[in-house]
Amino acid sequence: MKPLPTLNLQSKVSPEEWSIRVDLAACYQLVSHFGWDDLIYTHLSARVPGTNYYLVNAFGLTFDEVTASNLVKVDLDGNIIDDSPFTINPAGFTIHSCIHEVRDDAHCVIHLHTNATIAVATQKDGLLPYSQYSMFSMSSLSYHAYEGLAVNDAERKRLQDDLGTTNHMLLVNHGGLTVGPTVGDAFMRMYDLQRACEIQLLIQSSNQPSLLVEQSIQDNIYHQANVVHSGSTGGQLSWPAMLRKAYRINPSFAS
Repeated sequence: MKPLPTLNLQSKVSPEEWSIRVDLAACYQLVSHFGWDDLIYTHLSARVPGTNYYLVNAFGLTFDEVTASNLVKVDLDGNIIDDSPFTINPAGFTIHSCIHEVRDDAHCVIHLHTNATIAVATQKDGLLPYSQYSMFSMSSLSYHAYEGLAVNDAERKRLQDDLGTTNHMLLVNHGGLTVGPTVGDAFMRMYDLQRACEIQLLIQSSNQPSLLVEQSIQDNIYHQANVVHSGSTGGQLSWPAMLRKAYRINPSFAS
């Protein structure tokens, strides 16, 4: 078995770029830890601060193999910037690039194929207000119909239009997606969306009468969450703890 190339970019990039590399690599470790990964598929991307370049995982690596140094820097067309022994999955970056292109606030984009998000996205009524987690997502949730593998440039505009200004998306027959101004925000949004979908499926599998949250409470909960989290998703509050967790799981991600 051929070993992976060993890289150390910390001294070769700006402190700002290194910081986002560490955050994004930590997020890959956490996604793997929670069992949300899909072999070598799906992607998490983040903008390099002050540039129009983006970081994404090298194609062929599992999420727990991703490190700050082996993340690949690309432009919106998927062209690799700087020398790298790795390649990327151009089809996989299509979804990310089209969102980064139109959402200046989406510095991080997470797209996953979890069982729970696929299952709920494919239900006719989509995500329902069964839980507090669902309402965190439903306050800024959109849907995108399945069009096959994301390799058609014509789909880009439809995906951009469907996402609009929302921060959570369910891709029908496909999975889930979240965006955020930081890696921590995008991660927390995905955490909420994943939990909401898991809880919905558990409730539905019980075959017991279920209570939906009243509309008046749904309308108010987004405001309540903003008060509790000081206007954020909670990512700024929880991310330092999640980063510490990633270091406990596998500190090599930060190399």
